[in-house]
Amino acid sequence: MSDYAVVNPATGETVATYETFSDAQIEDAITAAADEYAVWSQRPVAERAELIRRVAQLHRERRDELAAIIVREMGKPLAAAYGEVDFAADITEFYADNAERITADQPLDILGEGTAVIRKAPIGVLLGIMPWNFPYYQVARFAAPNLVLGNTIILKHASQCPESAAAMEKMYLDAGLPAGAYVNVYASNEQSATIIADPRVQGVSVTGSERAGAAVAEVAGRNLKKVALELGGSDPFILLSTDDLDGAVTAAVDARLDNNGQSCNAPKRFIVVDGLYDAFLEKFTAAMDAQVVGDPFADDTTIGPLSSLRAAEGLAAQVDKAVAQGATLVTGGTRDGAFYTPTVLTGVTPEMDVYKEELFGPASVIYKVADEDEAVKLANDTSFGLGSYVYTTDAAQADRVADKIEAGMVYVNVTLADSPELPFGGVKRSGTSREMGLLAADEFVNKKLVRVGV
Repeated sequence: MSDYAVVNPATGETVATYETFSDAQIEDAITAAADEYAVWSQRPVAERAELIRRVAQLHRERRDELAAIIVREMGKPLAAAYGEVDFAADITEFYADNAERITADQPLDILGEGTAVIRKAPIGVLLGIMPWNFPYYQVARFAAPNLVLGNTIILKHASQCPESAAAMEKMYLDAGLPAGAYVNVYASNEQSATIIADPRVQGVSVTGSERAGAAVAEVAGRNLKKVALELGGSDPFILLSTDDLDGAVTAAVDARLDNNGQSCNAPKRFIVVDGLYDAFLEKFTAAMDAQVVGDPFADDTTIGPLSSLRAAEGLAAQVDKAVAQGATLVTGGTRDGAFYTPTVLTGVTPEMDVYKEELFGPASVIYKVADEDEAVKLANDTSFGLGSYVYTTDAAQADRVADKIEAGMVYVNVTLADSPELPFGGVKRSGTSREMGLLAADEFVNKKLVRVGV
């Protein structure tokens, strides 16, 4: 049976299966993307931008259809699915709006006579390996800037997202992009390695787990290909002071439970100064207990199932081991099929496995610290370095802590504030690149020096 299937995690029902491509189909996809690159890269930037703008419009026109697909595929509550479609449209439109800006020459001040500029040029065919947790958003932030630049895309989506993958390819074609500019493939891991190794392919972007990122980077390195990695995170939420504890708790819970808790840059470790710890824990736990777990299509549901039975079993095993190793289960910790109740752990110590792990689901660890220095030390005591959150009423403290945190992103007194113009990415084992914002257009581009004498 094909690895590509839509299995509704809420019911366990296999809704549809899709055949994995044959090796011949993979070869055809590479050929189509390579042949089209010669044409697409030479089209005027304004023409490419207008076609990408039409893709954004189709996201909005097909909003109902697209949202329903990902509810079935990975259990996202319907309201969140609509939000993802809208955000993907906004990201796509951002690159259409900024096409001239991201492709413009950059003049250089030179020591000698004459002129010099950095001229941005596309590099060729790119492979995107995308995850299941944000089926449209993840693709938009990779595909849109690179297509505007003039690269062409081969897109390998997660095996549980074949329907959304097909819907996206259809949008790009219906928007008027030529066949070969954006090509969807249902490829195995071995076939993905073949694509990366092909000399016609110039780079690969992967969003996923550390294991997936390491595997892709190994193949890319062996074949001297540019690789962009967006991997996991165990983001800290540091609460040092507040004049609105209820607001801080609401922000913390909303961010933790975004996408059923399956977001790489969600806060997962809550680090609270001693004077606020007891009240925060009480309010945070009450808010987690108040969530409505159920049918992701229902209007009142706030937490749907995890993306799969396997994902829920994995999260349950992590929590159960933490408790066995001495952590305190404050609330939650129960599984029903792919559904997992919002969970709070305390008493976690560095000797426990969960101290070092990412909890990818609606589970949180809350720590008590004495002061700012202890909070920063704990926040940085992780192999991850994606995002971070700092809540304080002291502006100088916020700036000081932001400087000390080892992460690619620091949000102060705000959560769920991602936006198309803001770069996204991390350090350490969270990745090597940036997506969204203008920096995304610097990942797969030839920054060509053009030096002219007098």
